[in-house]
Amino acid sequence: MFVDELTPIFQQLAQHPISFMGGFFSGVLRLNLADDPVKSWLNQQTGSNIHATSTVEQNNGKSSGPQSIAIE
Repeated sequence: MFVDELTPIFQQLAQHPISFMGGFFSGVLRLNLADDPVKSWLNQQTGSNIHATSTVEQNNGKSSGPQSIAIE
C-alpha cells in the first residue's frame, strides 16, 4: 500500500534524475526560482530569460481580509 503511493515518485526519478533531484533539493531548501541568485543562475544555464510568475494570487476583486462561511 505504501509502495503504491511512492511509485510515481520513483518513476519520475528514473526518467529524469537530474531535474527530479534539482526540484527535490529546491523544495527541501525552500528556494524560490524567482529570487535573484537562483534566477540569474537559471538564466545562465538555459541561455534564455525566464519570466517568473507572480506569487500574488488573483482574488477576482475580493478583499484580502477574512471571509465568513456558512456551514449547514
